[in-house]
Amino acid sequence: MKILGISAYYHDSAACLVVDGEVVAAAQEERFTRKKHDQAFPSNAITYCLDYAGIKAHDIDYVVFYDKPFLKFERLLETYLAYAPLGFKSFSTALPIWLKDKLFQKSVLTSALIDLWGKDIDWSERLLFSEHHLSHAASAFFPSPFEEAAVLTMDGVGEWTTTSLAVGKGSDLQVFKEIHFPHSLGLLYSAITYYTGFKVNSGEYKIMGLAPYGEPKYAQLMKDHLIDIKEDGSFALDMSYFNYCTGLTMTNQKFDNLFGGPRRQDESLLTQREMDLAASIQAVTEEVVIKLAKGIQKSTGMKNLCLAGGVALNCVANGKLLREKIFENIWIQPAAGDAGGAIGAALGAYYLMLKQPRVVNKGLQDGMQGSYLGPEYEQRDIEKRLTAAGAKFTTYSADEVTQLTAQALADGKAIGWHQGRMEFGPRSLGGRSILADARSPSAQKLLNLKVKYRESFRPFAPSVLREDVAEWFDINEDSPYMLLVADVKADKRLTMSAEQSQLFGIDKLNVPRSAIPAVTHVDYSARVQTVHAKTNSKYHALISRFKELTGCPVIVNTSFNVRGEPIVCTPEDAFRCLMGTEIEFLVVGNSILLKEDQDPALKVDYKDAYDLD
Repeated sequence: MKILGISAYYHDSAACLVVDGEVVAAAQEERFTRKKHDQAFPSNAITYCLDYAGIKAHDIDYVVFYDKPFLKFERLLETYLAYAPLGFKSFSTALPIWLKDKLFQKSVLTSALIDLWGKDIDWSERLLFSEHHLSHAASAFFPSPFEEAAVLTMDGVGEWTTTSLAVGKGSDLQVFKEIHFPHSLGLLYSAITYYTGFKVNSGEYKIMGLAPYGEPKYAQLMKDHLIDIKEDGSFALDMSYFNYCTGLTMTNQKFDNLFGGPRRQDESLLTQREMDLAASIQAVTEEVVIKLAKGIQKSTGMKNLCLAGGVALNCVANGKLLREKIFENIWIQPAAGDAGGAIGAALGAYYLMLKQPRVVNKGLQDGMQGSYLGPEYEQRDIEKRLTAAGAKFTTYSADEVTQLTAQALADGKAIGWHQGRMEFGPRSLGGRSILADARSPSAQKLLNLKVKYRESFRPFAPSVLREDVAEWFDINEDSPYMLLVADVKADKRLTMSAEQSQLFGIDKLNVPRSAIPAVTHVDYSARVQTVHAKTNSKYHALISRFKELTGCPVIVNTSFNVRGEPIVCTPEDAFRCLMGTEIEFLVVGNSILLKEDQDPALKVDYKDAYDLD
């Protein structure tokens, strides 16, 4: 049984191929088109999935879309009617788009499939639609390593649902509680993202990274005016402060008045107010998530919890949830946002509609294969592509690559690392990564300003050998997807002077906090990725060799891209990034490229080439 899952037409469109219940391939369209958060029909991602599996369109039994457009339109229409005559401008802007493209999405999808594969196949019986949060829940439970689990999904909004609670047992999954639009934890977080001057649907990571620089001074104000949180975690928003139901902005004048002034202008100087707002919304989010988890555990008695939806990418909240020990085990879908809806749509159809038996992957961590589900390139193809791009490179044996790269890391070089299958989801996990020495006190600032071209406060994650994680961090759990935050061990921390302790805000940035300062945030936390030999042997071997050279099993791992650009996919993308940044050493397969050897005429100016949002 071959099922193709698709998410598209909102943001982060993606495709996933499931064969007999196994996730075989998955990729986001942005990686192929180079348009960040591309929402278009994922033609390239679909083509990749089928090519990887060696199948043709007529082999596909079902194509499943990740949500139900009619229910979304119903929500749009009912919301505008409820607030009429307010919101007419927003309604009149949205309606033509819905009438043209979104309302009749079955015909739009059918036309797209015909454009891709021709008219020989009748898709009317093979095209199915899932519900948005059911897709999230299915993506969380069915690939998990659990026979049964409670499932919590949280995001902005699907059709009507913004939060759902479900129970999965075997091949069954039942949603038993929902919170509906406009009451949304994800949209509340996005409202603060907007108010602090960042872009909604992409700036939420920045708020999470900014939070440790502030104090949660506004948390009680938020709870007094914006959100009413019940003991079981259910909540309601006071919509008089928000504009997203009727307008083209997230917040309104009443919101401005509550926090003492207008929103920060894009790209303007960050102030302590923004840092304190970030700390406050993070604290509120953590309170809701923990209360929801306690409520689910109490009502279901389950020992395991699965998470998905955009809010599940909040790794700080996830780390605190883990430390609360409400559940014995927690598993988070690595592509927890809308892209992962493609996986949930396909798996949901396989298990819930077709009633297929489920075998939990007891011999593996889970059913996501480390999230290495994207394209990979043969060595011969790599060399052909790099040569055509004008690159100068030397090809070595696998052992030599490991040795030379580990030595370059130890020498303080910024490394581009392009190996094996590309990751599915928003995190680079050692397939398409930029690497550096975690011991370097200057690496964070250098990578942010000269490689990533982004705000200096943005933290970097550590990749650590799974067998060594408990020695360096206050966690002894698998964290292969970089979705859990843990504190650096006390004996690895550096004591701050009295003068340093008095610093506020961004001034804290330049104070080394531990023996691995490049990955230690200002609150001594780190977004940990545990590296496992079974799922990524090359990456594990590299860190192991680095440990032999330095005594440290921890390196910096950040996504292989610059601000405004998707993570690299092809060898050509990697070479372009080398020539547009201050990366000094690039490894693609078994080929090593040194910046100093390249033709200066091939230099790329990313600041001119991209809208660096």
